[in-house]
Amino acid sequence: MIKVAFYDAKAYDRPSFEHYGELNDIRFRFLETKLNEDTAELARGCDAVCVFVNDTVNAEVIDRLYEYGVKLIALRSAGYNNVDVPHAFGKIHVVHVPAYSPYAVAEHAIALLLTSVRRIHKAYNRTREFNFSLSGLTGFDFHGKTVGVVGTGKIGRIFIDICRGFGMNVIAYDLFPAKDSGIEYVPLDELLERSDIISLHCPLTDDTRHMINAEAIGKMKKGVVIVNTSRGGLIDAEALLEGIKARKIGAACLDVYEEEADVFFEDRSGHIMDDELLSRLISMPNVIVTSHQAFLTEEALNNIAETTVNNILSCFRNDGFCDNELCYRCGKIEECRKERKQECF
Repeated sequence: MIKVAFYDAKAYDRPSFEHYGELNDIRFRFLETKLNEDTAELARGCDAVCVFVNDTVNAEVIDRLYEYGVKLIALRSAGYNNVDVPHAFGKIHVVHVPAYSPYAVAEHAIALLLTSVRRIHKAYNRTREFNFSLSGLTGFDFHGKTVGVVGTGKIGRIFIDICRGFGMNVIAYDLFPAKDSGIEYVPLDELLERSDIISLHCPLTDDTRHMINAEAIGKMKKGVVIVNTSRGGLIDAEALLEGIKARKIGAACLDVYEEEADVFFEDRSGHIMDDELLSRLISMPNVIVTSHQAFLTEEALNNIAETTVNNILSCFRNDGFCDNELCYRCGKIEECRKERKQECF
């Protein structure tokens, strides 16, 4: 039996992971605490750890896990910027879930956009108090508007398909354009200048961090709507707030936030919010924030559990040939030339 310490466990994680674990002789030890330097010892005696986006997997944590005999770090997410992958190389294998129900994230981006543009959140609160006034609820048509999509992977392309269904004009920016997609690709500056709506669907790297900053916002149309369901670090939150206060940005729809690690996924309703910047953003009438829930559908949860379990099995039953492994064997993850079933170390 393979033993796995499952950190930052939530009630919605358990059913699907328990199901696939029982089918494949994997026992998950569900821990509500996040993985960090102080909690790494809880993995002692386990073969692997299963972690999420806000767990801390830095060099110190990796060294402790290695000392305790842990052989695998299994991310139940696509993103891995919380893991010191270079430090793990040669010690512990790292796997992730490269894709899971991309429809979930794309549809959530549209849901945020519709809610914001048509003031549905405001109307909902009003009618619960029997206030049926329409004052301040004027929105705009999607049809004919230009939406700029940054990143055209699976999620970005599905988002584009939905936008086309509304009759929107789509332009996109990606370092690696999708061939034969029928998508109009433009330089990033042109996208910023032409778009009525900008939606981010790209990974967080050194090159993309704070790609939406004061300079970028200055190039945008007045009244632009910004949507981010990808990674919080893509946006300089302080610059975003200033753009909102200056009436340059018409609305912001955020499912992610750069400093979300100690806030999102937890009930903070009985606490004073220490993050003043997030508090100010949430207080803005034209900002909608959801707590990194774009992935949260039944289909996605099942996909995540199934893929994570298969990743674990591949590592322990195939002599170290791990499916969906992340490594620095070739220098950079994005340029890894590893062929399927080729061992990383």
